Amino acid sequence: MKAKHSFKALFFLITVISFFSVKSPAIAGQQTGGVSQKNAVAARPIIYPSYNTSPKAPDSTGMHSNAVQLAAKIRLGWNIGNTFEAPGGETGWGSAVITEDYIKFVKQQGFNAIRLPCAWNLTHLADKNKARIDANWLNRVKEVIGYCVKNDMYVLLNIHWDEGWLENNCTTDKKESVNAKQKALWEQIATTMRDFDEHLMFASANEPNADNAEKMAALASYHQTFVDAVRSTGGRNSYRVLVVQGPSTDIDKTNDLMTVLPQDQVAARMMVEVHYYSPYQLCLMDGNASWGKMFYYWGAGHHSTIEPEHNATWGEENDVNTTFNKMKVKFADKGIPVLLGEYGAYRRNNSKHVPLDLATHNDAVDYWLTYITKQAKANGMLPFFWDTGGALDRQNYSVKDQRTIVALNAGAN
Repeated sequence: MKAKHSFKALFFLITVISFFSVKSPAIAGQQTGGVSQKNAVAARPIIYPSYNTSPKAPDSTGMHSNAVQLAAKIRLGWNIGNTFEAPGGETGWGSAVITEDYIKFVKQQGFNAIRLPCAWNLTHLADKNKARIDANWLNRVKEVIGYCVKNDMYVLLNIHWDEGWLENNCTTDKKESVNAKQKALWEQIATTMRDFDEHLMFASANEPNADNAEKMAALASYHQTFVDAVRSTGGRNSYRVLVVQGPSTDIDKTNDLMTVLPQDQVAARMMVEVHYYSPYQLCLMDGNASWGKMFYYWGAGHHSTIEPEHNATWGEENDVNTTFNKMKVKFADKGIPVLLGEYGAYRRNNSKHVPLDLATHNDAVDYWLTYITKQAKANGMLPFFWDTGGALDRQNYSVKDQRTIVALNAGAN
C-alpha cells in the first residue's frame, strides 16, 4: 500500500515539473526572472521574405568591362544631390523633377557619369514589416537610370543615408537586423534594374559611420550581404561592377581599417568609394568657431593679404597629395579603382559670410576644384562633384556657376 501511494506521488510530481518546464516556458520564465513571452517575441530576429523570386542565369551581354576597364571610361562624374534621397521623393527638398533633358544638359557640360543618391527605407516602403519597396518608386528610379544609359552616361545607384538604418548602425548588436534589411532591399533593387548593361553600377551605402575595427567588421558584413544579394539575382547582375564604401568614406580611416573586401563570385568587378571635403573650414564650415575660423583662401598663390585670418593653414596641396596617394597605393595600384563619390568647395559670394577679398576667394575655389579633380584622377580615383542645384539649374537647364564647370573640366583634362 505504501509503495503504491509513493509511486502515485512521484508520478504526480514528475507531471507537474514537466508542465512548467516543457509546456509553459513563458510562465516558468516569469517565475524565475527569465525572459517573458513578450520580450521573447521582441528578441526574435527580423526575417523578411526573399525578394529574389526570379533569378536568371548569368548574362554577360553588354557587361564586358571589368572595374579597371570601366573606370577608364569615366571622365568626370556629377551628383544629383538632395533629390532622390529626400523625404517624400525627388522634389522633397526643392529639386525640380529630373528629366532626360536635364541629363543631356549635364552631359553637355563635360560629365559622362551620374551618381544617383537614393533613399528606399525612408518614405518608399509599401510594407515596412516586410521591407517591400513601393513599385512606383522602383520604376521611377529605373526611368531616370534609363535616361542616363540611353545617353551613354554611366550611373552609380546607392542606398543613401536613408534615415541611418545602416549608416548609424555599424555595430555588432545590429548586424543581424541590418543585414536582413540590406538583403531585402538589394534583392528588389537589383532585380528591378537587372537588365541595364555595364553603364549601371550599384553602391552598397553612402557614408557608413565606422571608426574602429569592430564597426568595420559590422560594415564589412553589410557589404558582403550587398554583394551576395546583387549576384544572387543573376542576369547581368552576375557581372555588374559593385562599389563598397570605406568607413565613414574617410580616406585615412579607409586606409587604416579597410583591410579586406567582400568575397565575390566574379573577379575584378569591385570598386571602393571615399569622399573628400577637406579642409572642412573651406568646403563646409558655415561660421567661425572657438577652435578656428572659416577658410576663404586656399592654395599656393591664393592667400589673401586683406583677410589673412581666413587663409588656409592646413589641408593644402601637400596634404592632398599625401592623402590621395594612400588610395593609390592601397587600392588603385592593385587593380581596384577608387570612386571619389562626393567632393566640393563652394563660393561664398551669395552667403552670409562674404569674403572681403572676393576675387581671391573665387580664384581659390577654382583652384581647389581643379587641383582636387586632377589629383584624384592622377591617383586612380574617379571624381564625382557634389551638386544640389547650385551650379546647374535643373528647371531651365542653364549654367548658374560657369567658373565651377570650367574648373572641374580643367582638372579632368
